[in-house]
Amino acid sequence: MHSGSTTTSDAKRSSTKKKFEPRTFTGCSKIEDYETRNKIGEGTFGEVSFAQHKKTEAKVALKRILMHSEKEGIPITALREIKILKSLNHPNIVPLLEMAIKKGDKSSRSRGSIFMVFPYMDYDLAGLLENPAVRFNQSQIKSYIKQLLEGTYYLHQHNILHRDMKGANILIDAQGNLKLADFGLARSFNPEDPNKAYTTLVVTRWYRPPELLLGATKYNAAIDMWGVGCVIGEIFKRRPILTGTSDIDQLEKIFELCGTPNKHNWPSVDQLTDWGKIQFKVYQRNVLRRFEQYDRLAIDLMDKLLALEPATRLTAGEALKHDYFYHGWRIAVPGTKEWVSDSA
Repeated sequence: MHSGSTTTSDAKRSSTKKKFEPRTFTGCSKIEDYETRNKIGEGTFGEVSFAQHKKTEAKVALKRILMHSEKEGIPITALREIKILKSLNHPNIVPLLEMAIKKGDKSSRSRGSIFMVFPYMDYDLAGLLENPAVRFNQSQIKSYIKQLLEGTYYLHQHNILHRDMKGANILIDAQGNLKLADFGLARSFNPEDPNKAYTTLVVTRWYRPPELLLGATKYNAAIDMWGVGCVIGEIFKRRPILTGTSDIDQLEKIFELCGTPNKHNWPSVDQLTDWGKIQFKVYQRNVLRRFEQYDRLAIDLMDKLLALEPATRLTAGEALKHDYFYHGWRIAVPGTKEWVSDSA
């Protein structure tokens, strides 16, 4: 480490201390202020289009809120998403810039629409990983993982669960800035009330932690950290690492990689609603072996995030202090037991 830089311990202490004040909002715009181009995707509860502000020429993403009936008003899920996003202000969380309104027209019987306005981001992580022409170097990978953890740490410090952590909801711009997006399933939680029950109908299956698949309704920020672990594996493998075709098959694939739960590796597993309904083959944990050709410290971090028992998973704050962020990368040489590194 060069002269004048902070020590590892100082860096670890300071990495999670940043404070960001909530942003202020001044009102709504008309959708006519924007020139809408093409549809670019689907959010959890709305379609997303690329647009440009006519006056400022700022590029934005417009997320139209789907309303089944004007009489019923804005869905509670959308109101919750808007409220959460208005309370957040962090460089690794996609900001809600404003709301835009399209008025209905009785004469043409066209219904009104409400749009959430976000800054336009060039790519999503899943799309980049699917593109064989895109290759990340080790510094980029480390930067993306750190930014993802910084955003997740900020959410959890403000008692927000994302509940849909996956590559498609991680946006990256051409400058390498990463932002966590799509808060359609997010909600606030009370860390002081472990008995609060929540719905299990959250998190896309391939990123869903085993406790949810086994019927847990009392959960916490650990469900997001499982998703972060899956994303780290996906960055290295360049494809999702746990691709179950059903909830049962998803559990089978999790156990095949992370070991089958028992009283030793998950003492309270027998208290979950759906545990014991199906007998699974007994697998031994082999995360480190399955990913042994990749950066050893990164995979150690992933291994600790993919802990079966939620209480033993690293928190976002703990993950940011992992040695992976303070030491050079080490990668196995194929066909040997040797390693190459960028530092001593």
